[in-house]
Amino acid sequence: MREKLLQKYADKLSHLNQKNNVRAFYPLTHCKRHIRLAHGKSLLNLASNDYLGVATNSDWQAEFLTNVAPKYQLGASSSRLLTGNFSIYERLESRMQGLFGRSCLLFNSGYHANIGIIPALCDDGTMILADKLVHASMIDGIRLSRAKCVRYAHQDFVQLERLLQKYQDDDRIHQIVIMTESIFSMDGDVTDLAMLVRLKNRYDKSMLYVDEAHAIGTHGMGGLGCGQDFGVLDEIDLVVGAFGKAMGSMGAYVICHQVLKKYLINVVRPLIFSTALPPINVAWTDFVVARIDKLGAERQRLADLSAKLIAHVKDLGLACGSKSHIVPIVLKENAKALAAAKLCQSHGLFALAIRPPTVAINQARLRLCLNATISDDEFEKLQKVLDIIAWQVQS
Repeated sequence: MREKLLQKYADKLSHLNQKNNVRAFYPLTHCKRHIRLAHGKSLLNLASNDYLGVATNSDWQAEFLTNVAPKYQLGASSSRLLTGNFSIYERLESRMQGLFGRSCLLFNSGYHANIGIIPALCDDGTMILADKLVHASMIDGIRLSRAKCVRYAHQDFVQLERLLQKYQDDDRIHQIVIMTESIFSMDGDVTDLAMLVRLKNRYDKSMLYVDEAHAIGTHGMGGLGCGQDFGVLDEIDLVVGAFGKAMGSMGAYVICHQVLKKYLINVVRPLIFSTALPPINVAWTDFVVARIDKLGAERQRLADLSAKLIAHVKDLGLACGSKSHIVPIVLKENAKALAAAKLCQSHGLFALAIRPPTVAINQARLRLCLNATISDDEFEKLQKVLDIIAWQVQS
């Protein structure tokens, strides 16, 4: 590549560096609940989405590898619409349908699902009303669609209803799609899905699209997410979720009406033009989903730890609006968030500084991802480190 062209990108990297905003891959060695950085000590992993400890459950892995894995191929070698539709995919979709009571369609990832489903369902007569803080994959799906979009202020249901009233009466709009996450990945707050269902039901043009990526497994009596917690699972038109977080696997799904599933199979580009997930991976997901109802103790442990940590953070006077197992400490400045992450590492804890563009400018934060396997001693250590951070921030 020509030196002049390369220099442009070198200058952009330099600009990011000046703002303490350069990212790089961490050279990690994983050991169950802990990780080791290059030439470093073992650190408790508080940056993983393995909320229930499934990904590090050696007993489940041993059972799967001994009794299940030998039956399945390592690669699909094809799109599902060609020769990649292995029976295990249909078994998992059937199992999910049994749990949710509606059709299920699998995707390679939550990102694939959102950038595929949204353009498939939304045309130039669609108005999307999306929460301001929805995930980047939903934003990209909206951009790929031909739909019009208004992003309402985060969790502002008064503004949302004004928009619903406006576009319900607009003859140019034949469909309104309300889009939100149930648990917001960077703030940890939880959407009132019962309220959104009530709003949706008042306007006959509207449908509700909810991304439950961080709630599947962790919320609901049966682990089916916040929709189950709020008792409105059947009234959410499209429930998108991911298997790569609490479920300890890879891939994603949408729960929807059978007609929508058949339609999506025919038009969703990431589904049509991607090689399907490895059958052995789908078999592991099926293995975990079959046991999701047995994780009630882990869900309760996670909820208890989350409540205790949020209360502690608030007692320290630190900014935190979380109501879930994702607990961000908003420190605003990139340098402060990086310093907090470094302090955690010095005390044997691995937590990440989240900076723009993942979050808004001047909203950098230390993001703590709790999991059910954290011991009481480890939790006490985390609280003490936060005491130090609070003292440094406020002094």
